[in-house]
Amino acid sequence: MTADTITPDTQHRSLAERLPQPMRDYALLARFDRPIGWWLLFWPCAWGVWLSGTGFQWSLIGWLLLGAIAMRGAGCVYNDVVDADLDRRVARTASRPVASGRVTKRAAWGWLLALCLVGLVVLLQLRWQAQLVALGSLALVAAYPFMKRITWWPQAWLGLVFTWGALVGWTEMRDDHWAVMFALWGGAFFWCMGYDTIYALQDREDDALVGIRSSALRLGRHVRGGVALFYALAAGLWALAFWLLRGDALALLALAPAALHLAWQVATLDPADPVNPLARFRSNRFAGALVAAACFVAGNAGA
Repeated sequence: MTADTITPDTQHRSLAERLPQPMRDYALLARFDRPIGWWLLFWPCAWGVWLSGTGFQWSLIGWLLLGAIAMRGAGCVYNDVVDADLDRRVARTASRPVASGRVTKRAAWGWLLALCLVGLVVLLQLRWQAQLVALGSLALVAAYPFMKRITWWPQAWLGLVFTWGALVGWTEMRDDHWAVMFALWGGAFFWCMGYDTIYALQDREDDALVGIRSSALRLGRHVRGGVALFYALAAGLWALAFWLLRGDALALLALAPAALHLAWQVATLDPADPVNPLARFRSNRFAGALVAAACFVAGNAGA
């Protein structure tokens, strides 16, 4: 197997290549070669913790990062089992371990269970209120792979699922200011809508052929404007969260770097370029870090 056939958009082909079979396929199945996914799942968790005004909380942040890695991996395994038939018909996903037959569905379910056990260990580190919030996402996660079959907006469903950590992080630290928490989560939702629409640009032609629906297809030639709207709503809701927490206009300046970065994504997005959307999508790891820094400043300044 050549590097190009391991996985089309991997970020660490050399690491994946060095793993012996079948470890390589299990690593690819959980997308360990593509850390962007667990960064995007992790950042909202950190936002909830750091906006709460309780300091760095490094031990908790470490557990949440481990949980993001494990549960993003579990989600990918589940998605690949459910979507195996569709994946075989899309060029970018046809070589995935389950779709290609290199990993059986039974073995994939076993790997999914192992990853969920790691997630359970992380869950037990949280207080019971945050545990209940975290468990509340399971039904949404289970339904997600089917959304692309029944709605043009599966990115909206992912927006609910992939940003749930903002609720968990906040609930772990505080029992008040729920409006702040939901404004933060709402911003995260529209951020996810934006970046996943960008990601879906890679598969528009194949998705149209096999009947997969996405916001990138639904928006058509207006996709750039759609992403701009999603990002504007995200920045606006984050600003609202900061204002509800502090009522300080200066705190809003902490969001400026993140807002400028999202504006740069929109300004430089080229939907027709096969490389550009993936690069803009991946840059959201940096966008998430900028929002995290803003949350820490707004939550802890003057504390």
